Amino acid sequence: MQKADRDRGKFRTFLLGSLKNFLVNEWKQAGRLKRGGGVEFVSIDANVAEDRYAAEPANETNPDAAYEQRWAVTLIEQVLTASASGIQRRGQNPAFRGTEGFHLGDKSAASYAEIAGHLNLTEGTVKVAVHRLRQRFRELLRAEVAHTVARPEDIDGELRHLISVAS
Repeated sequence: MQKADRDRGKFRTFLLGSLKNFLVNEWKQAGRLKRGGGVEFVSIDANVAEDRYAAEPANETNPDAAYEQRWAVTLIEQVLTASASGIQRRGQNPAFRGTEGFHLGDKSAASYAEIAGHLNLTEGTVKVAVHRLRQRFRELLRAEVAHTVARPEDIDGELRHLISVAS
Protein backbone atom coordinates (compact mmCIF):
# COMPACT_ATOMS: atom_id res chain seq x y z
CA MET A 1 0.00 0.00 0.00
CA GLN A 2 1.37 3.40 -0.99
CA LYS A 3 1.34 6.35 1.31
CA ALA A 4 -0.06 9.69 0.17
CA ASP A 5 2.46 12.04 -1.39
CA ARG A 6 2.55 15.20 0.75
CA ASP A 7 4.15 17.15 -2.09
CA ARG A 8 1.00 16.85 -4.19
CA GLY A 9 -1.28 18.48 -1.60
CA LYS A 10 -3.74 17.47 1.02
CA PHE A 11 -6.50 14.94 0.46
CA ARG A 12 -9.01 17.43 1.83
CA THR A 13 -8.00 19.91 -0.90
CA PHE A 14 -8.45 17.19 -3.54
CA LEU A 15 -11.95 16.39 -2.24
CA LEU A 16 -12.89 20.07 -2.16
CA GLY A 17 -11.72 20.54 -5.77
CA SER A 18 -13.65 17.43 -6.86
CA LEU A 19 -16.81 18.69 -5.16
CA LYS A 20 -16.49 22.09 -6.83
CA ASN A 21 -16.03 20.48 -10.26
CA PHE A 22 -19.05 18.27 -9.65
CA LEU A 23 -21.21 21.22 -8.61
CA VAL A 24 -20.14 23.27 -11.64
CA ASN A 25 -20.99 20.38 -13.97
CA GLU A 26 -24.41 19.96 -12.32
CA TRP A 27 -25.07 23.70 -12.58
CA LYS A 28 -24.17 23.66 -16.30
CA GLN A 29 -26.38 20.60 -16.89
CA ALA A 30 -29.34 22.28 -15.16
CA GLY A 31 -28.82 25.35 -17.33
CA ARG A 32 -28.77 23.21 -20.46
CA LEU A 33 -32.05 21.55 -19.53
CA LYS A 34 -33.63 24.91 -18.79
CA ARG A 35 -32.67 26.12 -22.26
CA GLY A 36 -34.07 22.99 -23.97
CA GLY A 37 -31.13 20.65 -23.45
CA GLY A 38 -33.00 17.34 -23.27
CA VAL A 39 -35.11 17.95 -26.36
CA GLU A 40 -34.72 16.15 -29.68
CA PHE A 41 -34.85 18.51 -32.62
CA VAL A 42 -36.84 17.65 -35.74
CA SER A 43 -35.48 18.93 -38.99
CA ILE A 44 -37.99 20.54 -41.33
CA ASP A 45 -37.14 20.22 -44.98
CA ALA A 46 -38.81 23.20 -46.66
CA ASN A 47 -38.69 21.60 -50.12
CA VAL A 48 -40.53 18.48 -48.96
CA ALA A 49 -43.12 20.60 -47.18
CA GLU A 50 -43.66 22.76 -50.25
CA ASP A 51 -43.96 19.70 -52.50
CA ARG A 52 -46.56 18.22 -50.16
CA TYR A 53 -48.45 21.49 -50.06
CA ALA A 54 -48.42 21.76 -53.86
CA ALA A 55 -49.74 18.21 -54.19
CA GLU A 56 -52.71 18.91 -51.89
CA PRO A 57 -56.02 19.29 -53.71
CA ALA A 58 -57.63 22.68 -53.40
CA ASN A 59 -60.25 22.38 -50.67
CA GLU A 60 -61.58 25.81 -49.95
CA THR A 61 -64.85 24.68 -48.41
CA ASN A 62 -63.74 23.63 -44.93
CA PRO A 63 -60.22 24.20 -43.58
CA ASP A 64 -60.95 22.07 -40.51
CA ALA A 65 -61.78 19.06 -42.68
CA ALA A 66 -58.64 19.61 -44.76
CA TYR A 67 -56.54 19.76 -41.58
CA GLU A 68 -58.04 16.56 -40.20
CA GLN A 69 -57.57 14.75 -43.51
CA ARG A 70 -53.93 15.85 -43.68
CA TRP A 71 -53.47 14.72 -40.06
CA ALA A 72 -54.91 11.29 -40.89
CA VAL A 73 -52.73 10.87 -43.97
CA THR A 74 -49.60 11.96 -42.07
CA LEU A 75 -50.36 9.54 -39.24
CA ILE A 76 -50.83 6.66 -41.67
CA GLU A 77 -47.60 7.59 -43.49
CA GLN A 78 -45.70 7.53 -40.19
CA VAL A 79 -47.08 4.08 -39.40
CA LEU A 80 -46.20 2.80 -42.90
CA THR A 81 -42.65 4.13 -42.49
CA ALA A 82 -42.31 2.51 -39.06
CA SER A 83 -43.66 -0.76 -40.45
CA ALA A 84 -41.21 -0.74 -43.37
CA SER A 85 -38.24 0.07 -41.14
CA GLY A 86 -39.25 -2.74 -38.77
CA ILE A 87 -39.34 -5.19 -41.66
CA GLN A 88 -35.90 -4.12 -42.83
CA ARG A 89 -34.50 -4.22 -39.29
CA ARG A 90 -35.72 -7.79 -38.82
CA GLY A 91 -34.28 -8.84 -42.20
CA GLN A 92 -37.66 -9.86 -43.66
CA ASN A 93 -37.33 -7.59 -46.66
CA PRO A 94 -37.44 -10.28 -49.40
CA ALA A 95 -40.58 -11.95 -48.04
CA PHE A 96 -42.44 -8.64 -47.84
CA ARG A 97 -41.19 -7.01 -51.06
CA GLY A 98 -44.17 -6.32 -53.29
CA THR A 99 -46.73 -6.59 -50.49
CA GLU A 100 -46.65 -2.91 -49.50
CA GLY A 101 -49.91 -2.18 -51.31
CA PHE A 102 -51.76 -4.66 -49.12
CA HIS A 103 -51.43 -2.51 -45.96
CA LEU A 104 -54.60 -0.60 -46.67
CA GLY A 105 -56.30 -3.06 -49.00
CA ASP A 106 -55.08 -1.40 -52.21
CA LYS A 107 -57.02 -2.98 -55.08
CA SER A 108 -54.41 -1.94 -57.66
CA ALA A 109 -51.72 -4.06 -55.99
CA ALA A 110 -50.53 -7.21 -57.72
CA SER A 111 -52.29 -10.44 -56.84
CA TYR A 112 -50.92 -12.94 -54.35
CA ALA A 113 -50.06 -15.32 -57.18
CA GLU A 114 -48.12 -12.66 -59.10
CA ILE A 115 -46.11 -11.68 -56.05
CA ALA A 116 -45.46 -15.33 -55.16
CA GLY A 117 -44.22 -16.06 -58.69
CA HIS A 118 -41.98 -13.00 -58.65
CA LEU A 119 -40.41 -13.92 -55.28
CA ASN A 120 -40.26 -17.69 -55.92
CA LEU A 121 -42.55 -18.34 -52.95
CA THR A 122 -45.84 -20.15 -52.58
CA GLU A 123 -49.07 -18.20 -52.66
CA GLY A 124 -49.82 -19.36 -49.12
CA THR A 125 -46.52 -17.91 -47.88
CA VAL A 126 -47.39 -14.55 -49.43
CA LYS A 127 -50.87 -14.64 -47.87
CA VAL A 128 -49.38 -15.32 -44.43
CA ALA A 129 -46.84 -12.51 -44.95
CA VAL A 130 -49.63 -10.08 -45.91
CA HIS A 131 -51.71 -11.18 -42.92
CA ARG A 132 -48.77 -10.52 -40.59
CA LEU A 133 -48.06 -7.24 -42.33
CA ARG A 134 -51.64 -6.04 -41.80
CA GLN A 135 -51.62 -7.24 -38.20
CA ARG A 136 -48.40 -5.35 -37.47
CA PHE A 137 -49.80 -2.26 -39.23
CA ARG A 138 -52.90 -2.37 -36.99
CA GLU A 139 -50.72 -2.66 -33.87
CA LEU A 140 -48.51 0.26 -34.90
CA LEU A 141 -51.52 2.41 -35.89
CA ARG A 142 -53.22 1.70 -32.58
CA ALA A 143 -50.00 2.59 -30.69
CA GLU A 144 -49.58 5.81 -32.67
CA VAL A 145 -53.19 6.83 -32.04
CA ALA A 146 -52.70 6.05 -28.34
CA HIS A 147 -50.11 8.86 -28.26
CA THR A 148 -52.74 11.35 -29.44
CA VAL A 149 -55.52 10.63 -26.93
CA ALA A 150 -55.77 11.33 -23.22
CA ARG A 151 -57.28 8.01 -22.12
CA PRO A 152 -56.95 4.45 -23.46
CA GLU A 153 -60.75 4.24 -23.73
CA ASP A 154 -60.66 6.92 -26.45
CA ILE A 155 -58.46 4.91 -28.84
CA ASP A 156 -61.29 3.05 -30.61
CA GLY A 157 -63.32 6.21 -31.15
CA GLU A 158 -60.26 8.02 -32.49
CA LEU A 159 -59.51 5.11 -34.86
CA ARG A 160 -63.08 5.25 -36.19
CA HIS A 161 -62.72 9.00 -36.70
CA LEU A 162 -59.36 8.49 -38.42
CA ILE A 163 -60.86 5.97 -40.84
CA SER A 164 -63.82 8.22 -41.63
CA VAL A 165 -61.54 11.20 -42.27
CA ALA A 166 -58.99 9.26 -44.35
CA SER A 167 -61.54 7.64 -46.65
